[in-house]
Amino acid sequence: MPRRRQPTARQERLGIELRKLRETAGLKSREAAALAGSDSAQISQMESGIAGVSEERVRSLAAHYSCTDEELVEALVAMATDRTRGWWEEYRGLLPAPFLDVAELEHHSTYRLDVEFLHIPGLFQTEDYARAVFSHRVPRLPDNELELRVRHRMERKVIVAGSTSVPYKVVIHEAALRIRVGDRAAARTQLTRILELSEADHVTVRVIPFDLDSFAGATNAMMYVGGAVPKLDTAVRDAPHGVGFIDSEPQLGTFRTLFHMVEAASLEPIRSRDFIHQLAKEL
Repeated sequence: MPRRRQPTARQERLGIELRKLRETAGLKSREAAALAGSDSAQISQMESGIAGVSEERVRSLAAHYSCTDEELVEALVAMATDRTRGWWEEYRGLLPAPFLDVAELEHHSTYRLDVEFLHIPGLFQTEDYARAVFSHRVPRLPDNELELRVRHRMERKVIVAGSTSVPYKVVIHEAALRIRVGDRAAARTQLTRILELSEADHVTVRVIPFDLDSFAGATNAMMYVGGAVPKLDTAVRDAPHGVGFIDSEPQLGTFRTLFHMVEAASLEPIRSRDFIHQLAKEL
């Protein structure tokens, strides 16, 4: 297969999982290459996502690595043979690659968990809210790129409000609900949007109020995306200089635990809806 100049995060993840299987089997690259009738350079290229991998090669490597997890192997085969060109491809070359990588990750997700403390979750944001958030970027974005980012964020909502929606649990701190990134009217519209989306059977919204006692988890904002199998879950962390995709099983376990801790401390869904409704009435 031809080499890729810039593999996507999904293509890199396939390579990472193949490397994990090899290392679990206790094999070095040259040893794996000898078993597969290849060379260590080709194994390295596949594991970095630079080179594509066929279904036959995935199954062959899994067998050589003594992988007995059939569900994982089938999921890796699906990743290797996927030729989806989703709506996000429209933005390739127009927006930074992580925007497309997140959209592709969401497209293939089986569920989604979010925790937010200072901003409304992106999947809930109105156009005005998203535009205000992107407008505060330093350095300031050109108007055309700002509008591209807003449109891209609106299209991402398909996973909670479209035909391909997935189960979505989100915990939002009262701070995020009260901070006005726009004017009073925009804030009211944003809260109303959250209430509307929370009525869907697959969406669960919980609120952490300011007056919650003994809550020390206010620095653990997170986005957790369920994969085809648990080993392919991904945690996503935003940073000032980019997006980080986390695939380490111990770290993923930590993120799941953190989410359940925050979820347990939050208000029940009905009380959370009443809480948001009261905030909207105050505006």
